[in-house]
Amino acid sequence: MSLSIKTLIKKPWVTTLGAFLAAAYIGLVYRTSRWRKIGWHHPEAYWREKKPFILCFWHNRLLMSCFAWQGPPIHMLISAHGDGQLIAKTVAHYGVFTIKGSTSKGGTQALRAILKTLHDGGFVGITPDGPRGPRFSVSDGTYTIAKLSGVDILPLSYSTSRRKVLGSWDRFVLALPFSKGVLAWGEPITFTEWQAADAKEKFQSLLQERLTALSDYSDTECGVEPIKD
Repeated sequence: MSLSIKTLIKKPWVTTLGAFLAAAYIGLVYRTSRWRKIGWHHPEAYWREKKPFILCFWHNRLLMSCFAWQGPPIHMLISAHGDGQLIAKTVAHYGVFTIKGSTSKGGTQALRAILKTLHDGGFVGITPDGPRGPRFSVSDGTYTIAKLSGVDILPLSYSTSRRKVLGSWDRFVLALPFSKGVLAWGEPITFTEWQAADAKEKFQSLLQERLTALSDYSDTECGVEPIKD
């Protein structure tokens, strides 16, 4: 009896093989492309002082983001579902650890793990619109994590001159080999208005604005059209 695709992709060996191939592909893209590193003095100051922060980037800019991390170990919040585990095993090839969960579902256990990691001086990465969107929108869970931890947030994005924008919910950016690329860090966000009546709206609006502007800037620097809703 033949296996369905959904059944097949749940098998651990399939996920492991897929992650190996995905890691090999993004390694190929990185090695065959010429990269400009913009704003790296921002995270380097935190790495040097061993000061924890939350790394944030849109879900569609996931593919090459691991190459922007050259500091102490980081723990990414990644969904426990099948596609999330594929991502987790892929980024593990580049030394990225995983906290299972999301900012929308099953968040209590993940929230505890995130806060403990940050309290212990570690670094945490989040896709504020992941794992299922809506795209380019900062989740309430991201606000909760930022408020309870009290640490700064550093936005990140990337772009390449050769790419394919997929028709997925997040408009995923598939970088292609032999590109000109940009890995761009934005200025740290230190939010202080946690007690304001509209704190959540202000925080979400600020982070959304910074991430979108950084992605648009990266696209423009690579000579490609910024991705809009």
